[in-house]
Amino acid sequence: MNLQRIRTVIAKEWAEVFKNKLVLFTVGFLPLVFTALPLGILYATRGDPEQMASEMSDLPAQFMALCGDISASECMQVFILNQFLLLFMMMPLIIPISIAAYSIVGEKTTHSLEPLLATPISTVELLTAKSLAAAIPAVLATWLGFAIFVVGAPLVSTGPSVLRYILGPMWLLAVFGLGPLMAIMAVNFAIMVSSRVTDPRVAEQMAAVIIVPLLAIMFAQIGGLLVLNLTFMLIAAVVLLVADAALIVVGARLFQRETILTKWK
Repeated sequence: MNLQRIRTVIAKEWAEVFKNKLVLFTVGFLPLVFTALPLGILYATRGDPEQMASEMSDLPAQFMALCGDISASECMQVFILNQFLLLFMMMPLIIPISIAAYSIVGEKTTHSLEPLLATPISTVELLTAKSLAAAIPAVLATWLGFAIFVVGAPLVSTGPSVLRYILGPMWLLAVFGLGPLMAIMAVNFAIMVSSRVTDPRVAEQMAAVIIVPLLAIMFAQIGGLLVLNLTFMLIAAVVLLVADAALIVVGARLFQRETILTKWK
């Protein structure tokens, strides 16, 4: 595998992709919104401890065990933050879809795919470069958003227990472990979809289906049917590893250079 070719394609991808305003919005503005939203909720929940204690009776019993001996107001904030953890897990899914859909299918509409496939670059190198070009901005944007969130949380929360929870193993595994795994899954799924469609918008809309399972988890948690914990994150990491491996194999088989050139008309 030629690393110089991969770096060249990545640089080319970023130079072209980030000219698109929708991609710039997704990479730049979306993480800021997803970071500001939980910070605003933290600030809004700095309420009366007695009122918080009365509202604790509405929380799921399985979540109460996670609070331990922290105060009622902090436990309520931890419960609310658990809902927003999925936003940081959603960023590595949404951002790569926009980039990959544009960089793969968009090259056909701009007639830049044919010259690229005519170069000595192998299919493995090409897919690796495109995957990294889409995944790296998503992961870095997610980590940057999380860093801003960690810095801002003590300024708006009621105590150090909330920050300790955010910096606990479950959140760190979700952001730094599951985040990259989700980015890889989103990129390879977008590659697989892009090999069968001819329009970047169609590719992006079809690839967005991969967000549905995460939305189902979010609604299940809001409805009290599910509580995110470290065990759930470990199981999710294993599932994502298997899914990523499967999507990489399938995506590579579907991305047939000559076939794609003959079908994309």
